[in-house]
Amino acid sequence: MKKIPKQEYTAEFKELSVKRVQAGQSIGAVARELGLIEQTLRNWVKAVATGKLNGPGTKVVTPEQMELSRMRAENIRLKRENEILKNRPTRHNAVQLSLSGIFIL
Repeated sequence: MKKIPKQEYTAEFKELSVKRVQAGQSIGAVARELGLIEQTLRNWVKAVATGKLNGPGTKVVTPEQMELSRMRAENIRLKRENEILKNRPTRHNAVQLSLSGIFIL
């Protein structure tokens, strides 16, 4: 199984996400809208509270790099879903099996 590439987000994206939570939106709603894992957003909110969200050594990520990372992760997810669908028995296969006297549901 391939490892999903780690997604990296710009400092601006993180700050805007946290501001939406601080403005009253729920963490779950903001995470769903932005395609984030809820725990990631919770970590960012905690980091802002302690003043460590964008500390020294933070890698600068361009919007293009962020989009590329998202696209790669989505590509991997879609490949997995496609593989699951390929391996699923189809109605055509079930009809052929039932004609031979084997019934699979």
